[in-house]
Amino acid sequence: MARLDQTPFQLDILDLGHDGRGVARRADGKPVSVTGALPGERVLVRQTARSRSLDEAVTLDVERASPDRVQPRCPHFGVCSGCVLQHLEESKQILAKQRVLLENFERIGHVVPEQVLPPLTDRQWGYRRKGRFSVRRVEKKGRTLVGFRELDPRFVADLSICYTAIPAIGERVAALSALVDAMDGRREIPQIEFIAGDDTVALVFRHLAPLSPADRERLQAFAQDHGFAIFLQPGGIDSVHALWPGDPPLSFRLPQWDVELKFRPLDFIQVNKGLNGKMIALALELLDTRPGERVLDLFCGLGNFTLPLARGNAEVIGVEGDAGLVARARGNAALNGLANAEFHAADLTQPLDGKPWAGQGFDRLLLDPPRSGADAVLRQLSLKGLKRIVYVSCHPGSLARDADYLVNERGWKLRAAGVMDMFPHTAHVESIALFEP
Repeated sequence: MARLDQTPFQLDILDLGHDGRGVARRADGKPVSVTGALPGERVLVRQTARSRSLDEAVTLDVERASPDRVQPRCPHFGVCSGCVLQHLEESKQILAKQRVLLENFERIGHVVPEQVLPPLTDRQWGYRRKGRFSVRRVEKKGRTLVGFRELDPRFVADLSICYTAIPAIGERVAALSALVDAMDGRREIPQIEFIAGDDTVALVFRHLAPLSPADRERLQAFAQDHGFAIFLQPGGIDSVHALWPGDPPLSFRLPQWDVELKFRPLDFIQVNKGLNGKMIALALELLDTRPGERVLDLFCGLGNFTLPLARGNAEVIGVEGDAGLVARARGNAALNGLANAEFHAADLTQPLDGKPWAGQGFDRLLLDPPRSGADAVLRQLSLKGLKRIVYVSCHPGSLARDADYLVNERGWKLRAAGVMDMFPHTAHVESIALFEP
């Protein structure tokens, strides 16, 4: 293949792509995806990649700026892939995500919501309470890098700070880098995960070889200096164990429902604490459960929606594929004195034959599936008798596909849908939809 022409050239940006990059067209009509550009701008770019159907480029200079362009807060913007929309004014970011959702409904789902819900937003900075940093010792730089991946995922971004992470983490990225760099096993640590409860921030160090006694002492001293709990992961998920303190409590509270959820350091919890509370309240409002009704909560995790639903006196059945999460959900129900919440472990991508809960009959259905969506389970469930379905989605494409099935094959109505800004400054689109028969 011929080498890329590195000569800078001008482009007029026509749109914003679903990945947060500007969209333009060459004179011959071929689309170009442009990092760092916004609709309405004229930019000077350099081509970085090409394929038969799409070219890629990076912005060198903005010759005519969009009125919605702002100065990115983070010094690492444009290199780190952690967030790609910091150059777009905050109120316009969520509107761009709303457009992505509606375009997916139209293009993939062949459906239009009867009502577009107002966007759900919360704090824009310091919200990320769960994440994973990559770690790499770079000999050319003579130090260890800790951060998210660069836009070129082959490299780890050289971060000194992260403004989207909670301050306890975001302000200590450089300290984490210095810690690992001082360790004997610095080349054997590929990643550090962080997760925060209300009272404890935990770090999980993945290590590919046993740590020396000196390294364990360094980690413990770091934990004591900064107020962290430290866990080690020498193998798979089941190998995670506490280094210091011995049994650190990890939990978060949902005060509106007087609920506390305990979790393990690698469990799934919603990244944005403030938005999570608003999202639960909206989901329960849309479900509109009445006393004595039965609710099925699929992909229920730790009980994030299940337990607030149960607090409202509904009988709730939560189903989740991860047996460990199911065990902790049952423990959370007991912790909160909720005998009307019942949990089952089941792979919801597989046949449900013989699952006793599947044929019990329900009044309302709540789903919060992974990126792959809920197609497999929706096609197996009897929807007869259901009054409402509320679908919480982390991927607008799979939501649109499942909406196509519910509306165009099963005859349901898409009454309302809207976006929720779970990940400000990123291109990630979280959404919620209400279906009625």
